[in-house]
Amino acid sequence: MMEDVEAERAASAAASPSFPVATRALIKFLHFAHRLRGYDRYDEFIVERVHDAPILVTPSVFNPRRMRTGEFFASQLDSSRIGPNAQVLDMGTGSGVCAVFAARHARRVVAVDINASAVRCARVNALLNHVDDRIDVRHGDLFDPIAGERFDLVLFNPPFLTGEARNDRDRAWRANGLGERFAEGLGRHLEPNGAALLLLSTFGDAQVFLEPLRRRGHGVAPLLERRYVGERLTLFGVASLDAPDRT
Repeated sequence: MMEDVEAERAASAAASPSFPVATRALIKFLHFAHRLRGYDRYDEFIVERVHDAPILVTPSVFNPRRMRTGEFFASQLDSSRIGPNAQVLDMGTGSGVCAVFAARHARRVVAVDINASAVRCARVNALLNHVDDRIDVRHGDLFDPIAGERFDLVLFNPPFLTGEARNDRDRAWRANGLGERFAEGLGRHLEPNGAALLLLSTFGDAQVFLEPLRRRGHGVAPLLERRYVGERLTLFGVASLDAPDRT
């Protein structure tokens, strides 16, 4: 995710005359290295192998393997977290990678995304991985497509950066007021003993999501941490407001 953001910044900086020649040359080299590694290829059709699953990524859709978060989140979705009768909501599904892995264990998965291209992509990946009979992919903003429904588990790998998204691709990592809106709606869509799994990164301010949840009375606790060069991912458990023993 941040590789793309930083590359855009680098490209702009490289053109700025305020930087010394040597600095501009270094920035251009880093930008070239970014492209060489394939991080510029966000608007191509490509099939990634995420663990044992083939995942198609289409133009404007977040790549779960190159950006690491989707691949890491999917690796945590097993029978220890998802029971055979569970109903799961995958918020901001993107390519549908987490919905696919959750559907291997759950009775039913509803996957939601505001990007219509992501909705189409997730439907293809449900078919590609033979779990389309258990995944219902819907187009809409946050909880709007699931009014009146409750789930045993909500999955959310949100945009980490605060700001106005410039296009559909940018929605994958940039939004305004999303932490407050997610916290405000979560309680209405969790079963009494339900929970949410929220994946956050040091690239963004985790408190944008955690503080609104705590203010509304949700129990929040870190479950797992994964460190990469320059980034730390933390998976948080969020308890239902009605849970007798909150996370």
